[in-house]
Amino acid sequence: MTLAGKLVSEVEINTPPHRFYKLFKEQIASIPNISPNLIQNVQIHDGDWSKHGHGSIKLWNYTIDNRAEVVKERVEFDDKKLVIRVVGLEGDVFEHYKTFIGTYQVIPKGPNRSGIIFTLEYEKLRDGPPYPQKYHEAMNSLAKDIEAHLK
Repeated sequence: MTLAGKLVSEVEINTPPHRFYKLFKEQIASIPNISPNLIQNVQIHDGDWSKHGHGSIKLWNYTIDNRAEVVKERVEFDDKKLVIRVVGLEGDVFEHYKTFIGTYQVIPKGPNRSGIIFTLEYEKLRDGPPYPQKYHEAMNSLAKDIEAHLK
């Protein structure tokens, strides 16, 4: 039985594509204020806030299922395709997963509308539960919080 998997979904938001993308690329420090129930803190581990860009490493403190967790990740940006890819490096998710990669792809749907495709790729350490639906749902929740903030 395979231990690797991928979850994919899409949501439409009333936010211009470049604003959603820019928030992740240039204003990441504001995320805890935008989604405080999900994200409590984000720190740059390698790089600095003014040069937050491709390859920077961050440490996220978040709450999921009423449990405080931490993840260290490396971010990758594709400015032409409006893709934000976060590659998990270490943290609580690695109690159950060997690899953990989340992707937001921003799809222009009009001047003030965007589609956000969420992809979560993972490889489990063992067969059976847990499956990462709660993390995939958290990606969706964060996008909705960002939409509310950017209106």
